[in-house]
Amino acid sequence: MRYTKAVASSLFTLVLIWALSRSWGSIPAFGPLLSPFVGFWQNAESATSADEEITLNGTKAPVTVIFDDLAIPHVFAQNDHDAYFAQGYLTARDRLWQMEFQTHAAAGRVAELVGDKALELDRFNRHLGMGFGAEKAVKAMMADPRSRESVEAYTAGVNAYIKELSPAHYPLEYKLLGYAPEPWQPIKCAYFLKYMSGVLALGADDLNMSNVLKKYGTVVTTDLFPDYPFREDPIIPVGTKWDFTPVKIPAVPANTSPDGKSVALNWPEQDPTIGSNNWAVGPQKSASGYPILANDPHLSLSLPSIWYQMQLVTPTMNVYGATMPGSPGVIIGFNKQVAWGVTNVGADVLDFYQIRFKDASRKEYWHDNKWKPVTRRLEVIKVKGMPDVIDTVLYTHHGPVMYEVGQKPFAKNVPVGYAARWIAHEASNDFLTYYLLDRAQNHDDYRKALSYYGAPAQNFVFADTAKDIAISPNGRFPLKWKDQGKFLLDGTNPAHDWQGWIPANQNPHVKNPPRGFVSSANQSSTDPTYPYYINWQFAPSERGTRINQRLTAMKQATPDSLRSLQNDNFNLQAANALPVFLPYVQDKSLSGEQKKVLDIIKKWQYNNDIAEIGPTVFTEWMRQYLDGVWKDDFPSNDTIPMRYPSFDRTLHMAEKEPTAHWFDDITTPAKETIGSVLTQSFQMAVDSLTKQHGAVGTAWQWGPHKATRITHLARLDALSALNVQIGGGRSVVNATSERHGPSWRMVVALGPTPKAYGVYPGGQSGNPGSPNYLNMLETWRTGQLNELLFLQTAQDANPRIKRKMVIK
Repeated sequence: MRYTKAVASSLFTLVLIWALSRSWGSIPAFGPLLSPFVGFWQNAESATSADEEITLNGTKAPVTVIFDDLAIPHVFAQNDHDAYFAQGYLTARDRLWQMEFQTHAAAGRVAELVGDKALELDRFNRHLGMGFGAEKAVKAMMADPRSRESVEAYTAGVNAYIKELSPAHYPLEYKLLGYAPEPWQPIKCAYFLKYMSGVLALGADDLNMSNVLKKYGTVVTTDLFPDYPFREDPIIPVGTKWDFTPVKIPAVPANTSPDGKSVALNWPEQDPTIGSNNWAVGPQKSASGYPILANDPHLSLSLPSIWYQMQLVTPTMNVYGATMPGSPGVIIGFNKQVAWGVTNVGADVLDFYQIRFKDASRKEYWHDNKWKPVTRRLEVIKVKGMPDVIDTVLYTHHGPVMYEVGQKPFAKNVPVGYAARWIAHEASNDFLTYYLLDRAQNHDDYRKALSYYGAPAQNFVFADTAKDIAISPNGRFPLKWKDQGKFLLDGTNPAHDWQGWIPANQNPHVKNPPRGFVSSANQSSTDPTYPYYINWQFAPSERGTRINQRLTAMKQATPDSLRSLQNDNFNLQAANALPVFLPYVQDKSLSGEQKKVLDIIKKWQYNNDIAEIGPTVFTEWMRQYLDGVWKDDFPSNDTIPMRYPSFDRTLHMAEKEPTAHWFDDITTPAKETIGSVLTQSFQMAVDSLTKQHGAVGTAWQWGPHKATRITHLARLDALSALNVQIGGGRSVVNATSERHGPSWRMVVALGPTPKAYGVYPGGQSGNPGSPNYLNMLETWRTGQLNELLFLQTAQDANPRIKRKMVIK
C-alpha cells in the first residue's frame, strides 16, 4: 500500500512539474515564475550606493553616468552617439518591458504575448495602418544623418542591455506572461511615435455628426453643434494679427451632406482629460525678471510611468527633462538657454471616406471619375498557442479600409467600407524636432525645430534667457475647406480629398504678447479670424480660461506660483453653471435627504478638493442632467450612434433659451421644462450617490468617490496604485480624474543658471520590486515638486549625488 502511494505521489509530482514547466495555450508556464533561481524572487531590488564600471560594445569613448537620490541618470558623454547609446541602455535597464509592450501594441503584436484574447485588438491596429505609418516614419528618420545617428545609437544601447540579460533577470512582466525580450530595431522607435499619435490624435465624431445631420438637417445641427464655443479664451490671444498672406483655401463642394444612409460607427471619443496645460510668464510678471515656464501633460495614469527623467550632456547639448521610453532625446525639458513644453492640439487629422468598389473582387475603387487600383497589404498575426492568422488590408489613396463588408469590427459599430485618412500615415521626422529643441538657444532655433514636426499636433510653449516667450499650435495640418471632416466624406469625390498642407510658417504663433504670458489647455487654437480650418471642436474652455484668469492677476511670479496654479482645483464650470441652474430646482419636490444635499451644494465654494462633497454631487448631477435634456433626442445605439451637444451649448440654452423645446422628453406624455429636468436630475443624482455610498457623509467626499487609480500597463491590480486620494477633476486645472491626470509636472525658472522642478506619479524604475517604482507618488499626490538636479560637469559636487557608473 505504501509502495503504491509512493509511486502515485511520485507520478503526481512529475506530472505537476511537467505541467508547470509548459505553457497551455495562452497561459504561460508557472514553473519558471515560481522558481527561486529564475522566478520573480530574482526581481527584488534594494537601494545601492556602490559605484560601478561596465564594459559594453558600442561606445566610442568612456561615458560617465551620475545617479542622484531619485535614481535619475545624468549622462556625460564625449560625443552625441555615446549619449544616445547610454540613454537607450539606461532606459532599457529600468523600463525594457514597458518599451517593448507599447511597441508590440502599436504593431498589432499583443496576441503573440497573451493569445487570441488580443487578436481583434491587433487586427484593429493593423487595419488602422500603424505599421504602414511606422514604415514611412523610419525611412524619414533614417534619411537625416542627425536623427539616424540618435536612433541607431539608442537602438544599440537597448540591445546592449538585452544581450547581457539572463532569464533570471528578465523584468517581472516577461515572467508573468511567459516570453523573452527580442532585439530592438529602429522601427520600434517609429512604432512608439505611432502609439502616441494613437493616444492623442484618434478622436473622431464624423459618423455621429453625420447621423445628427441626417436626422435634424443643417439648421438644427449648426445651431446645436456650433463651430466656436460661446465661452472661449483661445490659445493665441484674440486680436493677434496674422503676419502672412494665406494660400488659397479649397472651396466647399456643392454637396457635402451624407448620402442618407446611417452607417454604424462608434469611434472612441477623445477623452477631455487627455490633454494638458502649459504656460510661460514673461519677465514683466516674474520676480526674477526672467521667464518661468510650466507644463503638465494629462495622459492615462499608468505604471510604469509614461515618462523617464534624464540629463544628457555632450559637447553639443546639456539638456534635462522628461524622456519617453522608446524614443531618443528629451521630449519636455530645458537646457541652459531655453525651456519648452507641449499640450495636445486636438486637430482634425482623421477622416473617413466611403469607398465604392468596382465589384466583389475589390481590386479597383471609383475616384475622380475613374477606376483606380487597390493595394493589398498582407498582415501575418502570430497568436500564442494557435496557428498564425493571415489578414489582408485593402489600401486606397485615402488610406486603409478599416473593415470590409462581412468583417466584424473590433469595437461596437466601427465603420465597414470606409478608408481612414490619418496624419500618422504621412512620412515625417518628428524626432528631429526634439533633437533641435534639445540644442536650441533662442526663439529662432525653436521655430526652426517646429518646422520639422508632423504629428500628433502639439501646442509648443517656449521661453528663453533672452526673455522671450512664445506658443504655437504646431503640426502638419491638412489644407481643408471649413468643417471638412466634421462629417463623413465621399471617397469618390476628389473635392473631398485633403488638398495639401497649411504652410508650416503659417501655423498659429504668438511671441511676447502684451498680456505678458502665453498658455494653452487644449482649448480653441485661435479666434475665428484665423483663415484656416484646424478643427471645429476643441477641449472645453474652463481650464484655459481659469489659467488665464490667474496668470492675468499674477505679479512677481515665482516657481512656487506656477506650481500652485498647476494644482488649482477651482471648478469654473460649476461656478458658471450653478448660479444658472440652482434657481430652477423645485425645493418642494425634494425629500429631506435631497434638501440636505441641495444645501451642501449651495454652500460649496466650487473647489474640487479631496474632502469636499460638492464636486461629487455636481459631477453626478450634470451627468444626469445632460441625459435628461438630450438622451431622448440623441439616442445612441449600435445602429445609429449620435452624440450630445456640448456642455457649453447646453448651458447657453439654459441662459438664453430656457423655454427651448429640447427640455421636453418626447418619450413621456408630460411636458417637461428646464425646471422639472433640473429637479428630477438632481433627485436622481442624490439617489444614485445614496445607493453607492449610503446617507450623505464622508463617503461622499470627492477624494474617496473619485478614487483615482494609477494602473499597471498589464492591468494588474497588485502592481497598481489604487484609490489615490487627490483632488482635481475633468474640467479643472488640476485635471486629475479617475484614470487620467498630470503625468508629469514641470516648472522651469530661467536665468543665468536655470532652476527647475518636476515630478510624476511613480518612479524611475519599472520593476515593482524596486524602491524606485513608486517613490515619487506621494510628492505628486500632495502637489509638490522635486528640484531637478541640473549638473554642469561630471565632477560637480552635490549631496544628492549617490553613485557613479562608468561605461567603457
